[in-house]
Amino acid sequence: MGRGRDWNVDLIPKFLMANGQLVKMLLYTEVTRYLDFKVVEGSFVYKGGKIYKVPSTETEALASNLMGMFEKRRFRKFLVFVANFDENDPKTFEGVDPKSSTMRDVYKKFDLGQDVIDFTGHALALYRTDDYLDQPCLETINRIKLYSESLARYGKSPYLYPLYGLGELPQGFARLSAIYGGTYMLNKSVDEIVMEKGKVVGVKSEGEVARCKQLICDPSYIPDRVRKAGQVIRVICILSHPIRSTNDANSCQIIIPQNQVNRKSDIYVCMISYAHNVAAQGKYIAIASTTVETSEPEKEIEPALDLLEPIDQKFVAISDLFEPTDDGAESQVFSSHSYDATTHFETTCNDIKDIYKRMTGTDFDFENMKRKQNDVFGEDEQ
Repeated sequence: MGRGRDWNVDLIPKFLMANGQLVKMLLYTEVTRYLDFKVVEGSFVYKGGKIYKVPSTETEALASNLMGMFEKRRFRKFLVFVANFDENDPKTFEGVDPKSSTMRDVYKKFDLGQDVIDFTGHALALYRTDDYLDQPCLETINRIKLYSESLARYGKSPYLYPLYGLGELPQGFARLSAIYGGTYMLNKSVDEIVMEKGKVVGVKSEGEVARCKQLICDPSYIPDRVRKAGQVIRVICILSHPIRSTNDANSCQIIIPQNQVNRKSDIYVCMISYAHNVAAQGKYIAIASTTVETSEPEKEIEPALDLLEPIDQKFVAISDLFEPTDDGAESQVFSSHSYDATTHFETTCNDIKDIYKRMTGTDFDFENMKRKQNDVFGEDEQ
C-alpha cells in the first residue's frame, strides 16, 4: 500500500462543478490561492449493465452509443434549445412556460425516449430521484446549463477535484478566516453549548467558556435540535487498476440512474487516484454512495461494486442524515444539514446560503461580494 503519508482518503466523496457555486465562493474569497485543482477526466452513466460516457456537447451526442440515430437528432435539438433558453427572453421559450410547463412536458415536446430522459435528468441535471419530472422545468433547464457551462470550461468533464483531497478546502477557508482575525482552537472537545433564556451565550470546553452571540455547527453537536431524515451508505474501495470501460481514466464519476437498477434514488461512484496525491503510486480510490432504501444497504450498492472488481480492500460506512428542526431565530444556534449522497457541492452550497440567510436575514449575494472585493483590492488585481 506504499507509505501512509501518500494517502489522503475523503470520507465523503464530492467533486466541484467547474462553474458551480463553490468555485465562485473560492474565487471571490481568493481561497483559490491556497489550492490546486485537477479536472476530473470523465463522467459516465450506467445503462443495461454497461458504462457509457455522458454526452454533453452536440458532437459527443452525435457520436454516442447511448442512442440511436433519430434519437440523437432529437437530443441535439433539445440541447440547442437548453443552451439558447433565457428565462428573461420569451422568444427562446419555443412554447414552453418555465414556470408552469413540467420537465415531463418538455421531454415529450422533443419526443425523447426513456433512456435519454434517464441520463439527462440524472447525469446532466444531476437529480437523485425522478420527482423533478412533475415540477416546473426552469430549475432542470438551469441545471443542464450549469453542467454544459462547467464542461465548456475544461472540456473533459464538468468536475474539478483539489490535489491532496477535500481536506484542503476547510484549511483554505481557515487561512482566510485567520487573515480577517478569526481564532482557531484545535483539538478541543465541546462539552456543552451554554444557553440562557433559550438563547446561546457560549460553548464550554474543558472548564472554559468561549462566549458568543451566534453559533454555527453541524447536527452532531445538537442532537435535540435535529431530526433524522434518512441514511446514506458509502463504500470506500481501494483498487490497483482504473475502472473498466472508462478509457483508463485516473479520475471519473459514474452515475447509475435509479431506473436501471429498480431503485428510487441513484447510485454514485467517484473515482480518484495517485494522480491527485491522495493514494500511493498506481493505486485508485473509488467511493460508491447512495441513499439507503432497504434494511440491507450493502445489497443496494452491489451494482456499483460489480463495476469496480477486483477490489483490494473496502470500507463500508452507513451514516444517518440529519436536518435541523430549529431555524435558529430564537436560539441563535444555526445547524447545517448532514452531507447528502450527491457527488458535487451544489446542495451543500445551498445549505451554506440558507444558514447565511437565517443568520443575517438577507440573501447571500455573489455580485455584492464581488463589488466589496473590488473596493478592497481594486479592479486590476482580480
